[in-house]
Amino acid sequence: MAKFSFTGATKTNIARAVLGATVLASGLGAHMGTASAAEKPPAAAADAPVNHAKTAQQTKIAVTANQVLALAKSQVGVSEDANGGGTPYQKWYAASQRAAETIARDGGNRAAYLNAAWCSMFVSWVGEQTGARPQIGWDAYTVAHAKWFAANHRFGSVAKPGAVVFFSWSGSKNLNDINHVGFVEKDNHDGTISTIEGNTGNGEVEERVRPKSQVVGYGYPDYAG
Repeated sequence: MAKFSFTGATKTNIARAVLGATVLASGLGAHMGTASAAEKPPAAAADAPVNHAKTAQQTKIAVTANQVLALAKSQVGVSEDANGGGTPYQKWYAASQRAAETIARDGGNRAAYLNAAWCSMFVSWVGEQTGARPQIGWDAYTVAHAKWFAANHRFGSVAKPGAVVFFSWSGSKNLNDINHVGFVEKDNHDGTISTIEGNTGNGEVEERVRPKSQVVGYGYPDYAG
């Protein structure tokens, strides 16, 4: 699990993490398969505009859902180090243009992302590497990532392969309560979905089966084909 500097409480009871000044832990509780600490928006970002460089409507891509899922699946087993960092996803995000934008929004500094919770960074990295980032978006903060899909009118309640799925361990359907994010592999049609997620289990990329009751909603990239 990505580690942070905590004050006065245990990891299982803390929702906030110190990322420089105020950057929020985007995946706290992501390793847990059950209810865990809820993510709360930091004061600096709670009402901040969700503003990626271009909207999803403006940019078409020639990437399919299968291509995105194939790359995500190829990362299964990649693990963070003992300090909660060391993944290619954290390193890429910390060096990216988007990091400068989210620092301006949330506070902190680039180095803070190197040991930060990385579920949303993993989704963003897959988008970057496949050429699907204009449709998948990029952020380290799960709530802002989901709000970007919603602002682009690409957020809904139906599980589709390649969709970006946002979770709240409490079962809340409020975007501000999102704890975790991953990719949908398939709808199992039994009340569960199969997923590929970063920063889960023992701090790894893993394939998981999740109950739909924990899903806040799905972001829909406009894939080719």
